[in-house]
Amino acid sequence: MTTAPQDTPAATGAPAGGGRRARVARAVRRRAGVVLLALLAALVVGVTTASVEASLGPHEARYDVTTDDTVTIDLGPVGTLQIDSPLPLTLGLRVTVQEIPAAVTELDEATTLQALSGDLRSYLAFFSAPQAAVEDVARALVLDALGRSAVTFALLVAGWWAGRWVLGRSRRTELASAVAPHRRAIAGGAVAVLVGGTVLTASVGERDQPTASRPASAVFDGTPLEGARVTGRLGGVIDTYGGYVVDAYRENTAFYARAGASLDEAWDATQPVLDAQDERVAPSPSSTASQEPARDAPEPVVLLVVSDLHCNVGMAPLIAAAVRRSGADVVLDAGDTTMNGTGVEQYCVTTFARAVPDGVQLVTSPGNHDSAETSAVYARAGARVLDGEVVEVAGLRVLGDHDPAQTRVGSGTTAGAESPQDVAERLVETACDDEDGVDLLLVHTPRVGRAALDSGCVPAQVSGHMHVRGGPAVVGQGVQYVSSSTAGATLGEPTVGPLNGTAEMTVLRWDPDARRVVDYQLVQVRPDGSASVSPRLQWPVPREPDRPRGGANHPSPM
Repeated sequence: MTTAPQDTPAATGAPAGGGRRARVARAVRRRAGVVLLALLAALVVGVTTASVEASLGPHEARYDVTTDDTVTIDLGPVGTLQIDSPLPLTLGLRVTVQEIPAAVTELDEATTLQALSGDLRSYLAFFSAPQAAVEDVARALVLDALGRSAVTFALLVAGWWAGRWVLGRSRRTELASAVAPHRRAIAGGAVAVLVGGTVLTASVGERDQPTASRPASAVFDGTPLEGARVTGRLGGVIDTYGGYVVDAYRENTAFYARAGASLDEAWDATQPVLDAQDERVAPSPSSTASQEPARDAPEPVVLLVVSDLHCNVGMAPLIAAAVRRSGADVVLDAGDTTMNGTGVEQYCVTTFARAVPDGVQLVTSPGNHDSAETSAVYARAGARVLDGEVVEVAGLRVLGDHDPAQTRVGSGTTAGAESPQDVAERLVETACDDEDGVDLLLVHTPRVGRAALDSGCVPAQVSGHMHVRGGPAVVGQGVQYVSSSTAGATLGEPTVGPLNGTAEMTVLRWDPDARRVVDYQLVQVRPDGSASVSPRLQWPVPREPDRPRGGANHPSPM
């Protein structure tokens, strides 16, 4: 018996394996869809559950992402302050201040005001530069959200594979056949539920709901908190205490705006003098013609020295102006950038780091009022934090380290793991053993660098700590310069707010050919808001060291 020919891929002209490839493509698309849904779900969970511990002015606080379209600052028994959220969709934020004592509920309005008034200066510093704190919190929340999203995605993937293993192949095939006719509807419904649940969770946010809150008083007019809603006892406190904070904030803003204008005028007034100085040191055409081949002298490296800022963030715009007007290549921070080195002061170092324009390097030697915690924040914000090794910036080789002592307001100074003599000996050893030599020593406490100057292995030292300018003066076989406070720090007076003493910055010019500092300028801002910029003053020239710098045998420093 003859059989009819069968329809085969060869007979029909269909490509071999075409059906198998189509099935594989459909499976890949299904898997990709499941992965995308899992990623979206994980991202939603990560974002809406993100939470970090950070600071709010002088307080430690917990920040939790919400979906109520409102930023709520929860002061516990005192009450809450609410503002419309600037975040997209309906995302909001709840900030829970953690150290407001429950006993405050037993205090009357006047006593509550007295209990909180000690934080006035800290609030003032915070409101003077809130963007730094916002950036720190936002970065921490993003990292936390990404971490939570990754964990959620991993759990979803693990659950998916566990489910496949429990069901087995035959049961999965049976379920797939039952679901197949409804796959599009199920996928669309899942996406709708996921997106709708995210976007519309708080479609009626707290701003649209009846509430017992009332508008804040006019003390917030013209500030970032204008229009805030207040609940509980906080309303009465803000009516009185809030006025003090806002008045101080406005006074502070006006003072530094006036000081900034004075500083610009001082630079303008000094510029003709600087131009004349440059003309006097420029080589004459006849002298350059006689020297063949002529070689252009390298431009000096410009360094701006600041020190003992002690969280006076009002000076940040003036530092930025000094960098711009001087043409600084590097900012040297000689330490004591904060008051107590606590986590709530991280916005201080972030603010100062943000004040340094892009392309200008920032180098710091932490002082006795700083800490490993605030120095780590400073480093994340862009500063080069010296740690006992030589670093090169703009061709300048700088050595420095953290201060050996730790000072905290109210508890005094405690010794660190190393004594000042130990640190001094270590710095001398590093400087004298370095094959390429050290051009500048940046340490907070002047006496810690004295041994390195005596050794002849360091030609210049810049320090702070004393709050009084000293030098530049020849010390040992180098030159020591002690910067005054850039916060106008005065004994017994706060550094936050309008200046109580003269704030100073110093512009140094370093010759890369001679590898030494050649001159300096003093930049001063006074308590009356006036400012001055000096002409360039000659930097002392020390005698030649007894031994060449770089890889030399070093003497005992002390």
